[in-house]
Amino acid sequence: MIIQGECNDYHLLPGQRIIIDNSGIEGINEGVIILSTQSYADRSDAYQCHFTAIPYDVLKPYRPMPLPWPQVAGTLPARVTSPDNDTYGYIDTMGRYRVKFDFDLKTWKNGEESLWVRLAKPYAGSTYGFHFPLIDGTGVAIAFSEGNPDRPYIAHALHDSTHPDHVTTINKHRNVIRTPANNKLRMDDKRGQEHIKLATEYGKTQLNIGHLVDQNKEQRGEGFELRTDEWGAIAANKGLYLTSQTEPKAEGKQLDMQGAIAQLENALSIAKALQNAAIASDAHDADTGSQEQLKATLTQLAQSGIIAYAQEGIALTSPENIQLSTSNSVSVTSENQTDINALKNITLSSGESISLFAHKSGMKVFANQGDVEVQAQNANLNMAAKQDIKIDSVDGKLTVTASQELMLMCGGSYIKLSGEGIELGTADNVYIKSSALQKMGPEISQIDSLYLPCKTDDSLYHIKFLLKDTNTNEPLKNVKYEIILANGIKLKGISDNKGYTKKIISENNEIVNLRIFKPSFTNN
Repeated sequence: MIIQGECNDYHLLPGQRIIIDNSGIEGINEGVIILSTQSYADRSDAYQCHFTAIPYDVLKPYRPMPLPWPQVAGTLPARVTSPDNDTYGYIDTMGRYRVKFDFDLKTWKNGEESLWVRLAKPYAGSTYGFHFPLIDGTGVAIAFSEGNPDRPYIAHALHDSTHPDHVTTINKHRNVIRTPANNKLRMDDKRGQEHIKLATEYGKTQLNIGHLVDQNKEQRGEGFELRTDEWGAIAANKGLYLTSQTEPKAEGKQLDMQGAIAQLENALSIAKALQNAAIASDAHDADTGSQEQLKATLTQLAQSGIIAYAQEGIALTSPENIQLSTSNSVSVTSENQTDINALKNITLSSGESISLFAHKSGMKVFANQGDVEVQAQNANLNMAAKQDIKIDSVDGKLTVTASQELMLMCGGSYIKLSGEGIELGTADNVYIKSSALQKMGPEISQIDSLYLPCKTDDSLYHIKFLLKDTNTNEPLKNVKYEIILANGIKLKGISDNKGYTKKIISENNEIVNLRIFKPSFTNN
């Protein structure tokens, strides 16, 4: 029920409850609530107040119609702010920003022009997401959830005249992600010149693949390039396969190493064939067992190993030193010819023995200048030939010396020379053909004795350590360790699958320090 009335009470105001006696209107015994008033007065008439009211009911209190909530359509331009023109994004612990609307001409303290505002992203979650921090001055468009002015968020960032776009008509075929510090991912879609560049300014570290270009967009190569001015490392725990042989259009399998394994099998067959020939000739046999084990390790990288294969050849070169080292064995096999060249010296040392074996075409040892010396310093020197032995001194003399006895033997006849005299023995005649034979007084020839080094101590110390957990007594497998020798040299390594360190070899019995590094786990 709506009640209209008129009075001259200038105290009457909306919201008041008044009691009207003897009104004759049913339902207003508890009074009425004034909803609105309209007043007027002039010099010719008294003050009048027209009012609108409704009955008062304590169980049905008056509620005015709700006003429509303000709506913001579309987006509003703004800029990201920070207190000190920060180099990096000025964000809170929830990744929100402060912004200043372009229409806001009031002077505010930097970084306090708004409350924290969220940034909309194409991908977000509890522990994952997509976020490139916006820095001071970045132009943004502010949208409002359901048009609510109390719920703004940054819808997207915008380029402008002071922050021009890095992809324009001059490089419209490039897709670029670039940070303020010039960390870059560039994907060029220009047909026939497609390439990708992933780069950082630190150390000019780059990965370039495809059609490689310089800063002037001139081609400087093709394929891929991984480069840095700093250090580089390639690590693969299960194994690494390097090859120049690929299938067209990248259709081959990752570990398609048939060519490499065939080469290893061929080398093994050559080694076994020569091994059999060497054994038949009483020469030392090769360690083909290690080659078989290596082949099994490298086939499909069944164990952690590195295999390199190139059908047209591999070159390993340096103006300084190259070292090849192993704790087990080294095998060098070629199907044709093996050449070792040195402009100065070649040294070959063995802790036990050296065996040289030529199966077919013989063996030659030449020295164009300088002496050729062969010594068995603490044992015998044995030389034998199934056919003739020829010793020539072209422009000099031949001297054969022995400190105790010299014996020449042939067909049972002999000549024995010693400090006690010369003895000739034969079962038949002795013929001396000479124009003269002279007998003179006794005389001996003094010759310089040859010094040979004494036997060296061959008792090298070698040991490897078994690393165990002191609590469980279980072997510590694949853990880092460091062995410090008495001379301060540090030997670092990783224990094997049984918990053993590498073998240490030393000339002396010494005390070493062993450090074991606990595995570290990171959650990044």
